Amino acid sequence: MAKLEIDNNELVLRLSNIEKIEAVHGDLRVPINAVQDIKIIEDARKVMTGISIGFKVGMRVPGIACVATIRRPKYKGFIVIHHKTPRAVQIVLKDNDYNEWIVGAIDPGSTIAQLKVLK
Repeated sequence: MAKLEIDNNELVLRLSNIEKIEAVHGDLRVPINAVQDIKIIEDARKVMTGISIGFKVGMRVPGIACVATIRRPKYKGFIVIHHKTPRAVQIVLKDNDYNEWIVGAIDPGSTIAQLKVLK
């Protein structure tokens, strides 16, 4: 399962080996100052159903899982959500290749609390 963590001055999205294969790339990193906002998404399944528009690189099984980069005009996001993580953390980014990351979490509040540096 994907994990968010702080490594020096970067926010790192660590993917499991299976997620790396599904996403067709490795872990993601951004400077901490690229984080504009962090939000909780209560129903990440809505996110999965809403990504039907756009170019996707990765794996998507509607309603079950999504580990993919989504591209639309002026938008690039990375989503990693599984059926076991119906809630998610949304990381809104600025001045970065990605506009946002959406990461499934069993307890998004605890995930955000662990990233105290970003508050």
